[in-house]
Amino acid sequence: MFASASESGRDWRNAIDRALDKLLGEFPNAAPRTRLGFIYVTDCMAPNFKNAVERAREVTGILDWVGAVGLGICGTGAEYFEEFAAALMIINTPPGGYQLFERAIDVRLPEVSSGSLDTLTGLGGVPFVVLHMDSRNKNLLEDMETISEMTEGYLVGGLTASAQPDHQLAGGFTAGGVSGVVLSPEVPVLTALSQGCEPIGDVHHVDKAAENIIAEIDGRPALEILKADVGEVLARDLPRAAGYIHAALPVAGSDTGDYVVRNLVGFDEEHGLVAIAAPVETGDPIIFVSRNASTARNDLTVMLEKLKSRTADNSQINGAHYISCFARGPNMFDGQNAELGLVHEILGDIPLVGMYANGEISNDRLYSYTGVLTLFV
Repeated sequence: MFASASESGRDWRNAIDRALDKLLGEFPNAAPRTRLGFIYVTDCMAPNFKNAVERAREVTGILDWVGAVGLGICGTGAEYFEEFAAALMIINTPPGGYQLFERAIDVRLPEVSSGSLDTLTGLGGVPFVVLHMDSRNKNLLEDMETISEMTEGYLVGGLTASAQPDHQLAGGFTAGGVSGVVLSPEVPVLTALSQGCEPIGDVHHVDKAAENIIAEIDGRPALEILKADVGEVLARDLPRAAGYIHAALPVAGSDTGDYVVRNLVGFDEEHGLVAIAAPVETGDPIIFVSRNASTARNDLTVMLEKLKSRTADNSQINGAHYISCFARGPNMFDGQNAELGLVHEILGDIPLVGMYANGEISNDRLYSYTGVLTLFV
């Protein structure tokens, strides 16, 4: 009872119509009220996002859609960037099995403009939240924590980045901010995250830091530790190396060695300081990591095989939702469609939809350079 389609076209109307024709070919009988639609479009489609959604509602009969304008979008075995393209998926849910929520960028969470977050915990069990957050939102980390607490749910999703104001959708359109859907535990899912970076040294400990500036690591100047880890050649030009060398903050209590990656944003040679794109506290563990294609491909392969092993067979997978970092895709894998091609190779011809984001959400944490895959089973 799941179906997806993704297509590109010569303009916004041609792209959405081609995707809808393909979708209805997969699922010709239109939608009962218990079906929900996901829709993602490329930034070329952003000025006509509303028109594309209205077209989807008209053709399918589905009124409830959730989605966003992505830096790129994902379909089954396919990726789309810098072209008119749309990706859609219909999922089947039990009656009352989901709730949409959205708010404007300048409204605090308790004042949602569609739905009430206060009622979402009434779905029972552990809800599953697909979340879109505008990267311009200065309170996004606080908002993410609030949503996690209010829903008592497991969060996945990504950060959007579009010049078009109304580039998120959850029933209604938002001018950025926060939007998404909460699915009840009656919609079973499996989810996992794939890293795109690997450690290049040991786990260190921060001895002295203020906000995002690190002064000492392991009793030595922070810059000295960084240079030792990256090696003599890269240490000669750290601003250039910062394009693929990053800091990683291990997740406390993780039994898988999980970490969140943050960019290196500044160096002070005179005082031995290193600045990263996240606040750091004295006593925090820290690792320096490198971003490379082989690590990303190997980690994604392992993640897919583990997810597959948790299902009886591929026929148990009804559909998939994928959020990947914009720095992945063709920028990290071997050409366009290589990343989604690997997903298709291992999991088969399953319905899939998603987007390339400016940051990825898994559980209640914000990641970078990762892929977050959810299977509906």
